[in-house]
Amino acid sequence: MAEIRVHGRGVPGIPENHATIPVWNSEDWHFEDFEVGDKIRSIRRTISEGESILIKSLVMDHHPYVSDERFAAGDGASGKRLVAGAVVFSTGLGLAATNFPNRISCGYDRPRFIAPVFIGDTTFTIREILSKVVKDREMCKVRVSYSVFKGKGEHVL
Repeated sequence: MAEIRVHGRGVPGIPENHATIPVWNSEDWHFEDFEVGDKIRSIRRTISEGESILIKSLVMDHHPYVSDERFAAGDGASGKRLVAGAVVFSTGLGLAATNFPNRISCGYDRPRFIAPVFIGDTTFTIREILSKVVKDREMCKVRVSYSVFKGKGEHVL
């Protein structure tokens, strides 16, 4: 296998044509390629107990509905532990995220948690283009909506 030369040195294991090989899950779309109303659908993903615990611990969400099985089963409205909203939000966005180096997020506006998500639920995301705005010669803005669903199509976020 050939090497890429960086400052006169090769990088082991990286082929010379590394930059010309398409990146998996990448977009090469330009502002002109987006049309208002266009939608993409993600693959599905089951949220496991391990990742639910990991993410809720990272964001310090220790509410008994998400972290205490006995509380959730006995005193909780649903009878089982919920997946923390931060997990649903993050995985929902991640499912629709693609590798596009010239795009950044300017923030999230009005996330709404519509229905509960439980450990073991399978989710997917639909991203819809809502609007396009030319800011100036160097910056354009595409406003999108992310909708997260579980199971056979129940809208959850």
